Amino acid sequence: MPSDTAKELYLELLKKTILFEIWLEHEPGATVENRKQGLDWPMIAHSMIGRLRMDSLHQHMNSVLADNIEGDFIETGVWRGGACIFMRGFLKANGVEDRRVWVADSFEGLPAPDEARYPVDRGAIFHEQEFLKVSLSEVIKNFQRYDLLDDQVRFLKGWFEDTLPTAPIEKIAIARLDGDMYSSTMDSLTNLYPKVSVGGYVIIDDYSIGYCSAAVHDYRQAHNIEDPLIPIDTTGVYWRKTKP
Repeated sequence: MPSDTAKELYLELLKKTILFEIWLEHEPGATVENRKQGLDWPMIAHSMIGRLRMDSLHQHMNSVLADNIEGDFIETGVWRGGACIFMRGFLKANGVEDRRVWVADSFEGLPAPDEARYPVDRGAIFHEQEFLKVSLSEVIKNFQRYDLLDDQVRFLKGWFEDTLPTAPIEKIAIARLDGDMYSSTMDSLTNLYPKVSVGGYVIIDDYSIGYCSAAVHDYRQAHNIEDPLIPIDTTGVYWRKTKP
């Protein structure tokens, strides 16, 4: 087991690499503040969630280990895989072998709005944005670049409404939802929240997007969830589950 200092140095370097902070001057159009807040769409970096949300994820993972909260880690909507890569690096750095990282994405971009099921998504054009379409093979290759692809990483390829209901996940300690739309967020909450352990965290990456926040409020209201929503930065929020 590495020393605490060596572990923290590795995880800090992993964050800087995933976010491309070390070479930010070579990232077209990037600024320190935008990368901190996760407000830009990087041409090179393996994550667009920014430093504040990455640090928050780190804190949540430390918390579930310290408090022995049972369950795996999952992200729904992974783009180039950076946040999931950091999750796997965190588990490896801490010598954790009994948790998995679930990498859930269509790997084909976002779905077109299904206005019949989710009229809130009317007008959404995320499905037209080629920049958001990152293939499974590219995400796998990114894991390999960090030497973090192994049997503790599991991929769920397809639309959330198809993959999440039957995903062989028993318990979840960290659920990181990054689906932008009402449909993606609601499908994720509906299928995953019941598996989140008490003391586990639900992270909403895109709360500042109206489609997403509407789904969060509707789900929480329908299930009488009163745990406070805590802001992370200008975009993301989280809450910690306190009741079964």
